[in-house]
Amino acid sequence: MVESVEPVAAVQSAPLGIPHARLSGLDRPDSVLVRVRAQLPEFTGALQRVAEQVLTDPAGAARATIVELAERSGTSPASITRFCRALGFEGYADLRLAIAGETGRAARSAGWAEDIGRAIEPGDPLERVLAQIMAADTQAMRDTAAMLDLAEVERAAAAISSANRVDIYGASGSALVGAEMQFSLHRIGIAAWTWPDVHNGLASAALLREGDVALGISHTGQTRETVEMLAEAGSHGAVTIALTGFPRSPLAELADIVLLTASQATSFRPDALSARHPQLVVLDLLYIAVAQRTHDRSHAAFQRTARAVDAHRFSNGQSKEGDL
Repeated sequence: MVESVEPVAAVQSAPLGIPHARLSGLDRPDSVLVRVRAQLPEFTGALQRVAEQVLTDPAGAARATIVELAERSGTSPASITRFCRALGFEGYADLRLAIAGETGRAARSAGWAEDIGRAIEPGDPLERVLAQIMAADTQAMRDTAAMLDLAEVERAAAAISSANRVDIYGASGSALVGAEMQFSLHRIGIAAWTWPDVHNGLASAALLREGDVALGISHTGQTRETVEMLAEAGSHGAVTIALTGFPRSPLAELADIVLLTASQATSFRPDALSARHPQLVVLDLLYIAVAQRTHDRSHAAFQRTARAVDAHRFSNGQSKEGDL
C-alpha cells in the first residue's frame, strides 16, 4: 500500500525559515543530501532540476564545475547559486565540499553501500536485491539519526507520558506504522487509539482536550486526511506531534512537535514505503522514552498482560490449546 499524497495548499516560507530546533541535523555539513531531499518538494522550476540532478548523481555534482552542473541540470550558473543559498551555503564551492565529504564517506563504507541508488532489475539475484535493500535502509536510518532532534523526542515523550489519551492518525502505509505505536503504548498502559479512517478520526479528535496528545504520521506531510485530523485535535487544545520526512510540509507546520525521518527510495519501494523503517525507529525511541518515564506503571502493565496471555503460550513443546 502506498500512502496517499493528495497535495494541500503549499506552505510559503523563506529558505531554512523554520525554527532551528526543527532543523537539528539538517544544518550539519554531513547531511547535505538529506537537506536536499527534505526541501525537494518546495523547489520549483530550475531549482527543482538542480536538486534532482544532485540527488541522481551526487558524486558527479561534487566533481562538476558550476557551469557543468548547470548544463547537466538544464539550468544556469545563476540558478546553481540560488540553489546553494536556498540550502544555506554561501556559494557553490561550499556546496561541492559538503557533497564531496558525504559521498567520500559513503564510498569508504562497507561494500554493500555502493549499491545505494542503483535500480533493481527484474533479473537481479536475491543476494543483490537484499544487499541494496539493506544498504538503503541502513543509510536512511543513519540520515534519520543525524536529523532527528532529540529535544523534540523528549518533549513528545513528556506529553504522552502524562496524557489522558493519545490519538494516532495516518493513512494507508502510515496507518500500519501508527498501529504499531498504538500497540506499544497500549501494552504499557497508555490509553491510545489509532484512526486510519478520516470520519472516525475527526470525531475522536473533536473530543480531545488539553492534556491529550495527537500524533499524525505522513512521510510527505501532505496527506489531506491526516492534516485535517491533526488540525482538529490541535483546535481543541491537544498537544500535536507530526512524524514526517519534510519539515515545511503542511503537517509539520501545524504541529507543536515535529519528528523528522529520512528515506532512501529503491525500485519497487518509493519514498512512502521506504520511510517505514525509519518511522518505526523513531517511534520505538519515543515509546522507550515514554516507558522510561512511566517505569513502575509500565513494568506492572507488562507483568499483567503477560499473565493474561500465558495460557496461550507453548510449554515444553506442547500447546496449551492442544495440537495446532
